[in-house]
Amino acid sequence: MSETKTLVLNHKQIQKKITRIAFEIYERNASEEDVVFAGISGMGYVFAQLLANKVREISPLQVEEVEVKIEKFTSVQPAVELTKDINFEGKCLIVVDDVLNSGRTLAYAMKPFLEVNIKKMEVAVLVNRSHKLFPVNPDYTGYELSTTLSEHIIVSLEENNSAVYLH
Repeated sequence: MSETKTLVLNHKQIQKKITRIAFEIYERNASEEDVVFAGISGMGYVFAQLLANKVREISPLQVEEVEVKIEKFTSVQPAVELTKDINFEGKCLIVVDDVLNSGRTLAYAMKPFLEVNIKKMEVAVLVNRSHKLFPVNPDYTGYELSTTLSEHIIVSLEENNSAVYLH
């Protein structure tokens, strides 16, 4: 694997993606009262917080956030944990991750929500790599990127210096 990193999205571009996705979420859920953003540990949760903040800024929707704690790099998934006890009953849920690769992580992250009576579940990702091994398709995508399996996407969502790199 090459040691060089290629900039895919800079800070300004990421901010535009967040704004666009937030407006899409609001448009599709304008008739809802509550929307819950469930961000997968790491950059997925950071991305969920950024989306939630932007939706709060542009809409009257009641927005909640929860972190989905998951072991991303294990073949057998232990119990998936949520960091907050939220009543999901009848609410719209958006599962959020930074990168959709095979769909495995998102599929596992959905498990705790299949056991409650949510109104609907959607998926938002910043980068979709489209290496489908699991039947997970994003409803909201910031950037579609064709990559090889040996390439990696590095996402940094720092406050004033966020970036996405291909490595």
